[in-house]
Amino acid sequence: MVEVTVTPQSSLADRPVQVQVRGLSPSQLVTLRASLTDEQGECFQSRAFFHADSAGKVDPGCHAALGGSYAGVWPMGLFWFLQPDTLFRRLVKRDVAGSPFLVRLEVFDGLRLVTGPQDKPLASCEAERWYVGPGVQRVPIREGRVRGALFLPP
Repeated sequence: MVEVTVTPQSSLADRPVQVQVRGLSPSQLVTLRASLTDEQGECFQSRAFFHADSAGKVDPGCHAALGGSYAGVWPMGLFWFLQPDTLFRRLVKRDVAGSPFLVRLEVFDGLRLVTGPQDKPLASCEAERWYVGPGVQRVPIREGRVRGALFLPP
């Protein structure tokens, strides 16, 4: 049974996570895809192609991506190389304290440049990427022409 995991499942957006796929056949070619929908409803995606090792595992921190959104060993590559489906859009988090970005990770059999609704992943999971830690207080700042926010730790 194929399984994809993100450790930790919930983390701050600037903290590294470990992505692992287990249960594949040795040397199996797979596509790992990350996707998220931002607060405006815009979809961002990245993908990377991997050969499973002799134990049937894929770890982007140890195994080199053969292509896709990036190539080589990039532990956070699926998160760093997220691209918008619509050109000239930027990934911006407006509600930094209220909710995380939910990044969906999916593993597909073979090389998948494009995936449609008919394509079923072998496994999937979600990772929460928070922009403000627990207990941090956000204080809006408005003084003259200065606008900003002060983030106070607990």
